[in-house]
Order: sequence, then structure tokens, then C-alpha cells
Amino acid sequence: MAVGGVEKSKRVVVVGGGIAGGIISKTLQSQNEVTLIDPKEYFEIPWAQLRSMVEPSFAERTLIKHFDYLTDATIIQSHATNVTDHEVHTADGQTHPYDYLVLATGHPGSDKAHRKDRLSYFQQDYEKIKSSNSILIIGGGPTGVELAGEIAVDFPEKKVTIVHKGPRLIEFIGPKASKKAFSWLVKKKVEVILGQTVDLESLSESGVYVTSGGEKISADCHFVCVGKPVASSWLRDSILKQSLDKKGQLMVDAYLRVKGHDNIFAIGDINDVPEIKQGFLAEKHASVVAKNLQLLIKGAPEKKLATYTASPAIAIVSLGRKEGVAQLPFATLSGCLPGKIKSKDLFVGKTRKTLGLKST
Repeated sequence: MAVGGVEKSKRVVVVGGGIAGGIISKTLQSQNEVTLIDPKEYFEIPWAQLRSMVEPSFAERTLIKHFDYLTDATIIQSHATNVTDHEVHTADGQTHPYDYLVLATGHPGSDKAHRKDRLSYFQQDYEKIKSSNSILIIGGGPTGVELAGEIAVDFPEKKVTIVHKGPRLIEFIGPKASKKAFSWLVKKKVEVILGQTVDLESLSESGVYVTSGGEKISADCHFVCVGKPVASSWLRDSILKQSLDKKGQLMVDAYLRVKGHDNIFAIGDINDVPEIKQGFLAEKHASVVAKNLQLLIKGAPEKKLATYTASPAIAIVSLGRKEGVAQLPFATLSGCLPGKIKSKDLFVGKTRKTLGLKST
């Protein structure tokens, strides 16, 4: 198929318009007939969501309409419902044939299909935080810790409480990093309750929540910051049902191909690569698969394909606007240095440049 005078070589369908899906679509669109299937009209930088809750205007740079960066691709705004050997079916009744398929649905994101509605949602969160004197955060993983940090810095007068079921915060990284994050939060007067959960059904009219340990917490509002399952339930009755593991992740080989399927790849959180699921690794997945697709389309033998090796535990957790804690393979850092790396702009400018857009 010729588009804009350029002959497109193969039909590549990408399902999921998050970090992995958006970037690979951007990379491949000039040489291939790329179709992106996503229920939203926009790309969202997920790790910037928490800043947008305390500063709604920040979301103007983090929510990008797909057609702003995909100028040479087809965008289908619908849910994918099934995969066959040659087609992807969508909820709007369409079928989309493919030569190569890339699955990048990650975890369930916002249910707001339109950018303006997502912007409005952040404004509502901001108003909720602003009007509350006390805030309960349920979950002490990276999302809960970063949200607590954002609120503690922007609204130091608010009473913030984190309730986390685990024995320490952000358990996916090392205990030293967890301890540093805990100490920082306590210094900011955030109350941290570990080893307990909250039954949301226990909420009384007086705004009192009861923990599994019987503690009563008064809060004007709450935010649930616990992990979500991967968005793969739509594949359970498809040709890929045998490729899903117990967690709902797609099992992939060293080339990030779904095992047993030479022309189907899985990138980002939906695959079973044993590593911490993070945005910058989803970008790496997209880069490897883009290279492999280009090689395969040119007829290169399998031995020339790029392989992907699981990344060691590397993570930067923002603590407000200027500080953070970093887990590196051989060291743990905290304070202003990791803050300068991530917390100031949350890699938003860098991500926008990757999509071919201005950083501001």
C-alpha cells in the first residue's frame, strides 16, 4: 500500500497506545502500514499522573493526542476484543488484518476516552485534595509513596496517612531504598501504617476508616494506589489463550515474540519478562521489537534478530518535586541527585522528544 507516495511494506497492527505501543507505532509508521488500536484518543505518560493530581496544568504536556505524533498511521479508537491468526477484532465491529501483531495493552488505564475528560478528572482530583484536611492513601507501592510525596510537598498542611499491607514500603526494590523513602515521608509528617489493609466498606458517615488491625483513621478523602492486573482478559478466548501464564502475562522468547507465534510480539507490562515493570523498560522493549520487525520484513534470518535481556533492579521513586530515592544495581541513592534526574520534570520533556514533539 502506498501512503503519501511511499510504498508501505507490511501491515503492522499495534494493540495498546501506552508507552510501549505508542513508541513502536511512532518508530515503524514511516516504513510500514501501521494501525494503532486504542480505546483512548490520547497517549498518556503514566508516571506523570500523580504530579497532575496536585498540579492539573502539568497534564497539558503529558496527555498527547495520538494523531499529534502518529502522522502516518491509522488510529482506531476502540477496544480490541479478539485475535485470530490473521486479524484483530475490535468492539466497533471492525476487523484489522495484520502481517505482524504487537500487543502492548499493559495494565488497565484511565476509562476516559477523550483527552478533555482526562484533564477534567485531574482537576477533580486536585479539588478533592485541596478541599480535604486529611487524606488516606491505600497502598505503599511506588504509586502510593509518590502520591504521598507530591501532596506532602505541595500541601504540607494536610494530614496524609499511608496504609500498606506489606512489611515495608515499595517492596519491589531493596530494603535500604524502602527505609530511605519511609524516613523521608515521616520527616514530612506522613503517617505510615504497615502490615495492614483497609476495608473500604467500613467507611462511616463521619469519614472514619477501619484497618484490618482495628485502627480507626479519620480522613476527608482517600485514594486507592494498589496494583492492577494486566489487561489481557480479552485474550482468554483467543488463539493466544495457551500463551498466557497464571498472572495473565504473555509468555515471550528472547526476541519478545509470543511463544509459538512467529509474527506476534508482546511488549511492556503484558509480557512475562522477569523484571520490574517500568516505563523506561517498555521503551526498551519497543526498540528491540521495532528493530526485529524491520529485520524480519527485510527477510533477515532469525540469528540476526536482537535479543532482550531482563533488566536488573533499577528504579527511581520521586519524593516531591526536588528529591527522590534511587535503587541502582550496586548502590542506593536518596536526596537531590535522584530528584534532579526524575522529580523535576518526570522525564516528560524527554518522552515528548521521543515522540517527535517539542519538550514544552
